[in-house]
Amino acid sequence: MDLSSIEIFLAVASDRSVTKAAKAVGRVPSNVTTRVQQLEEDLGVSLFSRDGKKMTLTREGETFFAYANRLMALALEARQAVRPLAPSGTLRVGTMESTAASRLPAALTQFNQMWPDVSLHLTMGASRDLIRDVLSDALDCALIARPPKTMREEVSGFDAELKALEIEPVFVEDLLIVLPSGHPSIKSAADLRVGSLAALEPGCTYRRIAENWARKSSALPTSELGSYHAILASVATGNTAGVMPRSVLDLMHWPTPVQTHQLGPVDTLLVYRRNDRPSAFNAFHEVLSATKGRDIRLATN
Repeated sequence: MDLSSIEIFLAVASDRSVTKAAKAVGRVPSNVTTRVQQLEEDLGVSLFSRDGKKMTLTREGETFFAYANRLMALALEARQAVRPLAPSGTLRVGTMESTAASRLPAALTQFNQMWPDVSLHLTMGASRDLIRDVLSDALDCALIARPPKTMREEVSGFDAELKALEIEPVFVEDLLIVLPSGHPSIKSAADLRVGSLAALEPGCTYRRIAENWARKSSALPTSELGSYHAILASVATGNTAGVMPRSVLDLMHWPTPVQTHQLGPVDTLLVYRRNDRPSAFNAFHEVLSATKGRDIRLATN
């Protein structure tokens, strides 16, 4: 058992997919599968139940998950103890609302415990706005969603702005269309039987992806709402479809059933300026890497 195997295990547990986990940790899927199998052989138990491409933790996997998080946190503390970064000052971090809710709590808690003297300012917004704030030095870094290759040309200037920044994939989100409980299953937007699409502000990448998908088969108007709770409440009326990542839906434990349709994976990127990073950035980057996946898995138990 080594730390890289534990990191791979946590990535698979978070994304419930070898393919998505491989992308998150920068490895090929076959290597991720091999490392998980080696870890299971080393422990003498099955950590995952395999249902096609979906990977879910077994009871033994759930137990090991808690220890794996503790081991990664201890490893991070050990590295800092022998090679302290001594961060100081202020770190301004931008993030989408969904990422702040489902991905960041563990990282922010860990960072605050390790570096209480750093003043960390969190700003939430749409991806396009966050990119511009990093470019203008209003933020030191940001977590943003990148449109899939099939629609990047339609999001004018998006890639051009990113070329001026360092970018690093950190999460992979499963983007969903959320439908009322009684809605029939759908294969495309032409099968929708609702009057509108509920989404966040126009700069939201998830909204852009959903609108791009919807207009290929229907002329569905978009209702702009201020939160994911408001989107689900609108879906509950029976005449609206909502858009959100699965990690947020899993986190919310909504009291009424809903139907879902997958739009596909969407990368969450960490973006920051080249050669212009405060001393606290490297510490935040290391903590983010060590803790990613912890909150969303715990939320779905």
